[in-house]
Amino acid sequence: MSQVLDIQFTEVGDDYMKATMPVNHNTHQPYGLLHGGASAALAETVGSVASWATIDRERQICVGIEINCNHVRGKKDRLVTATVRPLHIGATTHVWDIRITDERDKLVCVSRLTVAVLKKPKE
Repeated sequence: MSQVLDIQFTEVGDDYMKATMPVNHNTHQPYGLLHGGASAALAETVGSVASWATIDRERQICVGIEINCNHVRGKKDRLVTATVRPLHIGATTHVWDIRITDERDKLVCVSRLTVAVLKKPKE
């Protein structure tokens, strides 16, 4: 999905990650605005990668189990940036706060993602 939507990770900090996604014909809904599903895909991507970065990848996998998105501002072009920060890092679940903003740092979408941390299946 990240390749199809051209999601690019741009920054990693101690308690956050950032990624960008272009707003164009690939991410528009019929009225020419950023599609809510594209915002949700961006949010789930950055949250899932953040979970992946925190688990023991030799013994665990992580999968999204719930996401919600509030779309607060329309966006027609250029880029949006998603910033993910942890709300909860537990042994079996992670909860992430994802804020998607425009190039003026105006909020476009706010999302919360819950991720399950599971035992890695035997091959």
